[in-house]
Amino acid sequence: MFAALIGLAALLLAAPAWAHKPSDSYLTLDVEQRQVRGQWDIALRDLDMAIGLDGDGNGELTWNEVQSRQDAIAAYALARLKLAGAGAPCPLQMNAMLLDEHSDGAYAVLRFTGSCAAEVAALDVDYRLLFDIDPQHKGLLQLRHGGQTSTAIFAPDSAQQTLRVSDASALRQFGDYVRHGIWHIWIGFDHILFLLSLLLPAVLVYRDGRWQGRETFRAAAIDVLRIVTAFTLAHSITLTLATLGVVTLPSRLVESAIAASVVLAALNNLWPLFHGRRATVAFAFGLIHGFGFASVLLDLGLPRAALLLSLVGFNAGVEIGQLTIVLLFLPLAFLARNTVLYRRGMLGAGSSLILLLALVWLAERGLDVKLLA
Repeated sequence: MFAALIGLAALLLAAPAWAHKPSDSYLTLDVEQRQVRGQWDIALRDLDMAIGLDGDGNGELTWNEVQSRQDAIAAYALARLKLAGAGAPCPLQMNAMLLDEHSDGAYAVLRFTGSCAAEVAALDVDYRLLFDIDPQHKGLLQLRHGGQTSTAIFAPDSAQQTLRVSDASALRQFGDYVRHGIWHIWIGFDHILFLLSLLLPAVLVYRDGRWQGRETFRAAAIDVLRIVTAFTLAHSITLTLATLGVVTLPSRLVESAIAASVVLAALNNLWPLFHGRRATVAFAFGLIHGFGFASVLLDLGLPRAALLLSLVGFNAGVEIGQLTIVLLFLPLAFLARNTVLYRRGMLGAGSSLILLLALVWLAERGLDVKLLA
């Protein structure tokens, strides 16, 4: 039991500093009879990791450095994407490379065409970008044909998929984004550490100047329910508003505020600042976390109909992933609540480590500097 709690803490605290945005690429394929026109947005940081773009090694990429590696970028990327129609390959030809800014930095934009032997009714897609060096990478696909848009998500365990260009399966799209939402919360270490910081005291009560174990599991469960419900309601509101374009905030402000929320939640465990009001804090900062969740969907650039479906599925996935964490955490925490290991180790030392890591995140995101590798 203790090993499981310590292992969870170690896993979270080993997270990279820029913890919110996972590695994604954005692939759009427009199918017209035998032709496939493609646009592929790939993060320069990912390409630098894969083939090396920083010629002078100063940690900053320039347009000249990227442009000088244009052929290498095209060769690397297109070798890891195979398209086929009716079992016959659709050879890809690079047309141009541009640069674009996404919410998490600069991306290379590859434009290419594919020529198939016959009119495409179903497109076989084999996606292998970065999987050999980053198993958490995802390829997010839009497939467009005749006014319809379907989506798919490629991962190491789903690298090969066959997509019918005339059938945008709503159920399949919904399932894809449920899975993506689950995965996003599980690797969104800043979201997890914020939630965990609020949950750690749920099995305790602050009395006579110190933390003491709650008497019943029911009392702890009610406290957790209040916190999780408040967080869920808040981030669902802003996730919806931001994804539909009603409200937008600068990415740096959102990411910095998310880091600040982790700082305050961890600090409260060491010096209670808002004891008894953690659900209110969960709601207030949950509004900010919702903007962070929305950045994932906004980068897809989906049309409104597909965006609504993706929004519902992604949000459902986030809640499933969040609930899984709570169900794993709460019983173990309640059993360990009266031990020195939990109060001084998990709550005390754990919150201190979370606080230090979140302060690094806050400095990096607010000042746009790199403190941790």
